[in-house]
Amino acid sequence: MIESHESIWRSCLSTIKENIHEKSFNTWFKPIKPIKFESNTLTIQVPNRFFYDYIEEHFLNILKKTIYQVLGPTGQLEYKILVDYPNNPSKEQLSSKEIKNPFVIPGLKKVSIDSNLIKKYAFDNFIEGDCNKLGKSAGISISKKPGKTAFNPLMIFGGVGLGKTHLAHAIGNEIKKLNPDYNVVYLTTETFTNQIVSAIRKNTIDDLIHFYQLIDTLIVDDIQFLSGREKTQDIFFNIFNQLQQTNKQIILTCDRPPKDLEGVKDRLISRFKWGLTADLKSPDFETRLAIIQDKLGPDVEEIPKNVLEYICFNIKNNIRELEGVLISLMAQANLNNKEIDIDLAKEVIQKFVSHENKGITIENIAKLVADHFDVPVEVLSSKTRKRSVVIARQLSMYLAKNYTKDSLKAIGANFGGKDHSTVIYSINTVRDLIDTDTIFKDLVSELEKKVELSLIP
Repeated sequence: MIESHESIWRSCLSTIKENIHEKSFNTWFKPIKPIKFESNTLTIQVPNRFFYDYIEEHFLNILKKTIYQVLGPTGQLEYKILVDYPNNPSKEQLSSKEIKNPFVIPGLKKVSIDSNLIKKYAFDNFIEGDCNKLGKSAGISISKKPGKTAFNPLMIFGGVGLGKTHLAHAIGNEIKKLNPDYNVVYLTTETFTNQIVSAIRKNTIDDLIHFYQLIDTLIVDDIQFLSGREKTQDIFFNIFNQLQQTNKQIILTCDRPPKDLEGVKDRLISRFKWGLTADLKSPDFETRLAIIQDKLGPDVEEIPKNVLEYICFNIKNNIRELEGVLISLMAQANLNNKEIDIDLAKEVIQKFVSHENKGITIENIAKLVADHFDVPVEVLSSKTRKRSVVIARQLSMYLAKNYTKDSLKAIGANFGGKDHSTVIYSINTVRDLIDTDTIFKDLVSELEKKVELSLIP
């Protein structure tokens, strides 16, 4: 008769209870749940990594003797450790510890963790040019020897739509391809911050840090959003150091070089500079042409070469805009039964070029917000602490940060000479209100629409 995992575990508990104090038994063994029994291996679930570590440190001998007694010399024990998984708290991660015989100390098996990588981003479809050659070459080297090159961390920086996220995912996907057992995790800085907020609320910071210790390659996107988040920076600093010291690979993306990061502690910035900083620049004409030809694939035959060249001459700084023009062009042609030619390209591309040339300034945003709140624009630069003015000023700073390329210092200068820490505080205040106040969130959405509509000629 084959015994169930519950009955086997009850037999184990009976032996354990006879050999340890009742208080220890109630504290450390009663919370354990048997999960399954297969191939002479009993799987048990423990509440967290700390729980497992304590049991292994203090009760290893009794566990070995118990498994030998109940399952024989070939008996094995595996642990399932509950982890506050970053993107799905309901998921459980299996961290297995085996006892192959009563005289062998258990060893840690690999933990299987969802990488969050986007499979379509690969080196094969990352078009190389002078603008990104360094970053791609470094990425390929890292893929072959993650954590064992001089490129650790790898900091990829550049403007919007230049391929930072694509390259980061491509590195992660190649590492997984060459090392299937490696734990590679991609996440945004915003997701990381939300994890920390959740862990603080649940008092599970240690569990979160333990989770990141299990990772072989960590990819964090948009690291500039660490700005002003001191607690997040402190925890990330801790995780960064632990991964670095154990030769785990770290890959970061940012919209600016480390030296230009504002509101980020110097000790973090210095570590970002330890490895390689790779700049992704705007692609030249030939690279832009190669990119859109690759994006089109078989559909490239549908668009005359002179039209493709016209698009590349006019859209210079942003790969996403190139894609947007192509999508709009083909949609216009299909929906309106028009031939794709230079005239249609001019019609479609007009919005993109005018947006790029017109731009949005801090002054535009201040005027728009002041009009919405029905206050003189000058009052946003005054020292008044009237609540409606303070909110309008904070909103203006938040929108200026999101819609312009101006530094925090420049934004502060436009609102009465505020320093960068005041700007950071204002931005974070708006973010917090968006998360907690639906009416305020709707107000921000309305203002964002007005800013975007102001671009349309």
